[in-house]
Amino acid sequence: MTNTRYGVSKPTEDDIRKGGFSTPWDAPMIPPFPFAFRNAEVMSVYWRTDPDAMAFLLPPPLEPVGDVVCAHIYKMNDTDWLGPYSEANVMIAARLGDRIGAYSPYLVLSSDIGVAHGREVHGQPKKLGTPELTCRGDLMVGTVERNGIDVLTGTLPYKQRRIAGDGLAPYFDFTTNLNLKAVDHIDGQPAIRQLTSRRLSDVLVHEAWIGPCTVELRPNAQLPVFRLPVLEPLQGVYWRADFTLVQGEVIHDYLAEGA
Repeated sequence: MTNTRYGVSKPTEDDIRKGGFSTPWDAPMIPPFPFAFRNAEVMSVYWRTDPDAMAFLLPPPLEPVGDVVCAHIYKMNDTDWLGPYSEANVMIAARLGDRIGAYSPYLVLSSDIGVAHGREVHGQPKKLGTPELTCRGDLMVGTVERNGIDVLTGTLPYKQRRIAGDGLAPYFDFTTNLNLKAVDHIDGQPAIRQLTSRRLSDVLVHEAWIGPCTVELRPNAQLPVFRLPVLEPLQGVYWRADFTLVQGEVIHDYLAEGA
């Protein structure tokens, strides 16, 4: 029997044991690292919230930092493996010892590949939905829809004040993303319980604009961003950039001896 058919090679047991292996093996779903995003458009809106609400959503031993929430609404125009799609990432600043990053309690994507990769590899709590970034005259509008409900609507004036690329994070550094990864064995026993960390690499900002934003949240029991209530809308940033997703690291293992 030949090991190559239809333009693909049958994997060996060693191949199956290697990192980056995905199923179905002859049409793998999960992209291997690294993979690049080109000409991504992003609207980032910030609002002040209840610090107790932030603390409630953080898994221990993470602790909240500050009282500001960020929601990124991405229009991914050209992505390796995934193709064009849209994404939304809600983030809150968190601390683990002397490490500070941005924890994601909610993420929504229009791509099934993106959902699978985020959940299986990073442990991100991704669900399918429809984030959208549009321009309506002199207004940028970002919406996050799931189950027919616009869970989040953000607005930002269209390109009124240009800023440098190092001004994308006016309230906290979101470039280090923290997530809770939970995977069980087939018998229901815990296989993975970890806090993971990853950073974007090779970030090239083509343009960035800042201005006052608005944020409206609508309740949805299956995407409850409303649990981070808007006490005060702050500023928002529109930016367009290239970046690369690379390997991350495990920063806390709940199942390790002595954890």
